[in-house]
Amino acid sequence: MNTNVLNVTNMAQLRLYNSLTNKKEDFHPIDQRHVRLYTCGPTVYNYAHIGNARPPMVSDVLVRLLRYLYPRVTYVSNITDIDDKIIQASVDQDIPISTLTKKYEIIYNDNLKELGVDPPDLQPKATDHIAEMIKQIEALIENGHAYEQEGHVLYSVNTFPGYGSLSGRDKDEQILGSRVEVASYKKDPTDFVLWKPSIDNQPGWDSPWGFGRPGWHLECSAMSEKTLGVPFDIHSGGQDLIFPHHENELAQCCGVHNKINDVASYARYWIHNGMIKFDGDKMSKSLGNIRYINDLINDYNGETLRLVLLSTHYRQPLNWSTKAIDQAQKTLDRLYRVIRKAESVTELDTVKPSKHILNALCDDLNTPEALGQLNILFNQFQAAGKDEQKELISTIYSSAKMLGILQCNPDKWLGYSKTVGGVDTNKIEKLIEDRNQFRNKKNFSRADEIRDELKSMGIEIEDTPDGTIWRNEN
Repeated sequence: MNTNVLNVTNMAQLRLYNSLTNKKEDFHPIDQRHVRLYTCGPTVYNYAHIGNARPPMVSDVLVRLLRYLYPRVTYVSNITDIDDKIIQASVDQDIPISTLTKKYEIIYNDNLKELGVDPPDLQPKATDHIAEMIKQIEALIENGHAYEQEGHVLYSVNTFPGYGSLSGRDKDEQILGSRVEVASYKKDPTDFVLWKPSIDNQPGWDSPWGFGRPGWHLECSAMSEKTLGVPFDIHSGGQDLIFPHHENELAQCCGVHNKINDVASYARYWIHNGMIKFDGDKMSKSLGNIRYINDLINDYNGETLRLVLLSTHYRQPLNWSTKAIDQAQKTLDRLYRVIRKAESVTELDTVKPSKHILNALCDDLNTPEALGQLNILFNQFQAAGKDEQKELISTIYSSAKMLGILQCNPDKWLGYSKTVGGVDTNKIEKLIEDRNQFRNKKNFSRADEIRDELKSMGIEIEDTPDGTIWRNEN
């Protein structure tokens, strides 16, 4: 934690693109001593796909930056553990809802850990906040923004003149974009459910409107206010949540607190990341291009996947491909090789991240520019003398930490170890040296024999402009 209120030496002002105003703005927290942000978390009924990783990845980089700038940051990201999709999955799999949701909550958190995403400070669950949701509904009814009809309680959109402020949709678009079909209990097609009755074996809770369960949009409104208070500084999530989910959250909170003329009374800044595509197509089950994080981390290192996610600006669509993953792997391999050669250089804990990288991140989290600046640092390091390298390697480590990369031991990343299959690495490197000597003497048959010998030991070698490198493939 920083002791200063703001770390601004030689650094640009933090600017974020605010979806509420549709422009990039200087970030000014409500309280300079305590920044608060909320990211919509997963609905835990299935494995999370790689698209689900982008919002927490964006928030992870933002939180790292904010914690560098400000003395205190509270980051909240929820778990939705009651929802119609969860209920249906529980029926389909014939297991209790609590068993289902706990399983996928654990897998989700483990997946994000593999991607280097730090856990939120608080991870509230919807089922632990039913009382808060009921209180919000009571306040909405009392303030004239909600009504009860046929066992349902609905938000009356016509009572909130600011509805559409976040999404920019007019009323016709709101009707077309709503997830909820027009039902008999609605006074207006745009009205949305706050509370619905539970029938038969459906889970539910007692309420003033009968046994039932909350609407999905209400859950985040209650959890964010409970954990952060309102207004808080930043609300984030995927662009697909702008309408109707985030629009409805905003309407609910403004209605609860009778701030219908102040759309910034819930969250001051709204951040939304672009979607992930595959060869230009949206990720969907019908196209068969869903990529689950749990499967990807079995085939690739989590840090490699992280670099792919950081390689495109968060507000832009990200085209996911094997080619992009392979390129990220090669980039990290190259950077780790440079670090390994500098293993005798002591890292200085007092050295700060590069101001160029911090400035890039302060410019609406421009991670592609930050990665470019990190590459420049590596080039400077390779051209520097020993004394200059000492400070540069510390700057590299501090800067990479802001991005959440280069966090592994270089030997482990590159597949080096003291012994490989019972063979000392000194023997491996001696064989590589012998092979290179035979190649220089143009005795290529003997050089090939040594390559085959190394391969039988599980060692893959590659000849690069910087020399021969090897990796343990076992």
